[in-house]
Amino acid sequence: MSQHLLMIEDDARLAQMVSEYLGQSGFVVSQAGDAHKGLASLQASPPDLVILDLMLPDMDGLEVCRRIRALPGALAQVPVLMLTAKGDAMDRIIGLEIGADDYLPKPFEPRELLARIRAILRRRVEGAPEVGRQLRFGTLEIDRDARTVAVGTQACDLTSYQFDLLVALAERAGRVLTRDQIMEAVRGRELDAFDRSIDVHMGRIRAAIELDAKNPKRILTVRGVGYVFARQQD
Repeated sequence: MSQHLLMIEDDARLAQMVSEYLGQSGFVVSQAGDAHKGLASLQASPPDLVILDLMLPDMDGLEVCRRIRALPGALAQVPVLMLTAKGDAMDRIIGLEIGADDYLPKPFEPRELLARIRAILRRRVEGAPEVGRQLRFGTLEIDRDARTVAVGTQACDLTSYQFDLLVALAERAGRVLTRDQIMEAVRGRELDAFDRSIDVHMGRIRAAIELDAKNPKRILTVRGVGYVFARQQD
């Protein structure tokens, strides 16, 4: 069964070109020329992934991403790949902070877009290894089948990418990982490494699972190296 992509992009020519290219790779692509139509389409026919332009005529793409993450149930977990024409790294950081799974600056090569889409969907479909589907560290529980995280009875709100980052660290608890190793574990291949994106996602994960995100006990920074998931129990 073909996977369904929703492209929210006001440049009709670009949207058509991308749709045709992705269609040749087996995807079914729906198009929406503005934010309101895109959000309506997403709720009427939930896609497997959203390609979201940052600059839309009726609403900022960042606000669209916020609204997607605020939707009920599984709709809030739909992966979002954000397109931006801006070169400022801060725009990318903000997009990742509010829940985008990945970003791609314009202009871009269609092959790179395809590679990023496949990487996101591969993480979504394949998930983690078959053994030990649930990871427990004191009150923290990670369910790799349901793709949920909870601390005690409190569910944690993570994007698909953030969930995979957490699993990659938790599976290697006690082992210090560089940013490149983390990205390789999650993406399966190296795609335009952007160190700050890992830091942003780690901050979001800490905010979700730590009692005090400013003084983390689970995900620790190893200065000059990367991160380590601590083995200690609550």
